[in-house]
Amino acid sequence: MGITTSGQSLKESMARGKQIYKNECIACHMENGEGLIGAFPPLANSDYFKEDISKAVDVILNGLEGEVVVNGVTYFGVMDPVPLSDQEVADVLNHIRNSWGGKEKELTLVDIQKMK
Repeated sequence: MGITTSGQSLKESMARGKQIYKNECIACHMENGEGLIGAFPPLANSDYFKEDISKAVDVILNGLEGEVVVNGVTYFGVMDPVPLSDQEVADVLNHIRNSWGGKEKELTLVDIQKMK
């Protein structure tokens, strides 16, 4: 289990991230992270983010508009920026990347700051 720069474990980061996900993401990306085909792309096991996690940081902080292809499906739409701190971005991405069967390296506050 990794340790974040604030001394918290991955499990604790994921717990905080789960709450952020419920508050900010669940309405579009659904409780299971699978989104809605044709409307909202999946976050669970998303090839879009696995290739380059900095894209997820950018989408969260700056939003996304237009075409995006996720797991072979093309989506058109708008996602507004989400006003989160760097630690909150790390927490929600730790939740997304390590839930629904995912098992990824822990992201820390420092990792997020380097990707911005």
